[in-house]
Amino acid sequence: MKSVVSLSVALAFAAPLALAQAPTSQAPVQTAAPVDPIATLVSQLELEKYKATIKSLTLFGDRRQGTQRNRDALAWIETQLKSYGCSNTERMQYQYTELAKDAPRPRRAAGIASGGAGGPPGQGGSTLFGNRIKTGVNNDPLLQPDEKLRAINAEPTPLGTSQRENVYCTKVGSKHPEEMYIVSAHMDGIGFGEAANDDGSGTALVMELARIFSAPGVETDRSIRFILWNNEETGLNGAAAYVEQRKGLQGIESPKGSGKYPEPKWLGMIQHDMMLFDHGMPFQKIDGYGKPVVDEHGEPVFVAPPEQRLEADVNIEYQSQSKQSEGSAKLAWHFRSANDKYASHYPAAVGFHMTNTDSTPFMDLVPSISLRENERGQQIGAGWDPHWHQPTDLYKNFSDKDFMLGLNAAQTTLSGVAQLAGVRIKK
Repeated sequence: MKSVVSLSVALAFAAPLALAQAPTSQAPVQTAAPVDPIATLVSQLELEKYKATIKSLTLFGDRRQGTQRNRDALAWIETQLKSYGCSNTERMQYQYTELAKDAPRPRRAAGIASGGAGGPPGQGGSTLFGNRIKTGVNNDPLLQPDEKLRAINAEPTPLGTSQRENVYCTKVGSKHPEEMYIVSAHMDGIGFGEAANDDGSGTALVMELARIFSAPGVETDRSIRFILWNNEETGLNGAAAYVEQRKGLQGIESPKGSGKYPEPKWLGMIQHDMMLFDHGMPFQKIDGYGKPVVDEHGEPVFVAPPEQRLEADVNIEYQSQSKQSEGSAKLAWHFRSANDKYASHYPAAVGFHMTNTDSTPFMDLVPSISLRENERGQQIGAGWDPHWHQPTDLYKNFSDKDFMLGLNAAQTTLSGVAQLAGVRIKK
């Protein structure tokens, strides 16, 4: 009797369990995870395309302001932007006066020339303790050993007043065309090299973003303007002229009732200037006998490390002494967060000594940041990039690891702006 009862109890417990484990006739519905449009767009940034755009820019030599090679490069950029689908590509004209070397120089474009307190003049407020390489601008065309490149760069900048131009195109927002983010770089260069890094790397980045945002099916709530500045190397003059001409036109519909805004209200300004070279602090040069090399004054000779350092990162800078410092800091940290999520190789670091680039004329009017290879004042100003304004700023002198740093900056800006502008991909 006991065994029968035990069996009955066992069956009573087993039956519900068996029913619970029995397969149902209808399988549960599987819902696909939503596609992240930002990740989709970031995946369209390709190293070889980025490199190819930089290489094409170097065919115009250093693109020195006021020369035919500068105008030819500007025309090529405009043609490329239109080929991407930026049908509203425009040029903005301004007058610039080129002075002789010994003539009194006018005041630099409005901003913080030396960055304020805390650091040596010209270092943007930063202080660097460590090895330095003397920096400067090469003004001798004969120091370029490549005869073909020397011929391309032969025309000097003409003296006197002449018309200069910036070129830009705009991704018009579908919900708020009256508001926009500015994404920019400068296309001119100096030094009698190819200006591959300064600032072919930033120009190519902006062009690549213009290509991706202009693709069919890509929509944004707010507008994005992609601008390539001229005359950065003479004192941020192209950007300063833009601010002077356009700041009073923001958010004004023209013609009235048209829904068109030639100069949407500025929500943020993102500049890109030298994106490739983060090899770290220079080290003292050693000769073939293992002895430290010194110059004619007995001072140590420092050279840059040959490889991109493992700690390389994208520097995102804002200016803590600007009138828009609070908004600029928030913008910088937003881009740092975007880098964390969407960049493939190199991380980002935020600094507060932005100086001497085209975001400076904007920084008291709108939240402004710049993306760079190094801290502008502390590291670039101390010679951490030996190609800066030199004949050696050549495409061939940068490796894929260097170019990847620039591509990661592009991933950072694309994702950061896409979030802010409200991107979506229409099927």
